[in-house]
Amino acid sequence: MLVAAADEPSKVPFYIAGAVLAAWAVILAGIGLSRVSFPYNERGQGAVIGISLVLVIATIAMAIATSK
Repeated sequence: MLVAAADEPSKVPFYIAGAVLAAWAVILAGIGLSRVSFPYNERGQGAVIGISLVLVIATIAMAIATSK
């Protein structure tokens, strides 16, 4: 049993990336619900989309990297 556990990669990077992505989603929801004009302009919209895309890709990459 211990040998099988030692062969499996750590899931910690995936958990961290997932937690950061979830926190980003909660922050965006809070800001979006409290400010009607959020993200204010096209530059802000691009920044939100870019950050979200990077976080999603990082979370997917960590899921793949930590899988068997």
